Amino acid sequence: MAKNVYFEDVKVGDEVPAFERKTDFMNWNRYAAVNDEFVFLHMDDEVGKAAGQGAAFGMGNLRWAYVLNALRNWIGDEAQVRELSMQFRAINHKNDVLTTVATVAQKRVEGAEHLIDLEINVRNQDGVMTAPGHATVVVPARG
Repeated sequence: MAKNVYFEDVKVGDEVPAFERKTDFMNWNRYAAVNDEFVFLHMDDEVGKAAGQGAAFGMGNLRWAYVLNALRNWIGDEAQVRELSMQFRAINHKNDVLTTVATVAQKRVEGAEHLIDLEINVRNQDGVMTAPGHATVVVPARG
C-alpha cells in the first residue's frame, strides 16, 4: 500500500521509486486479455519476423501502464495522476526487463491545486531509454 506524498515533502530532482517487470509472454497475454489487444505482432513470432523485428514484440501501452503503476504507487490514494504522455521510441522484445524512470522536474500551485511535473521514461535491461515523456500529478498539501 502506498503512503501519501505531500507537496511540501517533494523536491525538484527527486526520483520516483521504479516499477520493474520482465516482459515475458505471460505478461503480454495478461495485458492483451484485459485490453482486448490480441494483435498478431504481439503474439506470433512469425508475424513479428515478417515485420522486420525478429520476433513478436511488446505493446507500447504496456509501458504506459508500468509508468502509471509507478506513479500511483508513489503518490498514494489522496492524489491523482492528472496527465501522462509518452512516445514509444524503441520496441520492447519478449523477456526484456523494463524499468520506469521518473524525476520531479517542477512543482507549482495553480489555484488550490498542488501540482508536480515529472520527466518520465522506461529503460530496458541494456540501458536504452525507450519511452520518454512527462506526467503531472496533483498531491495534497500538509497545511
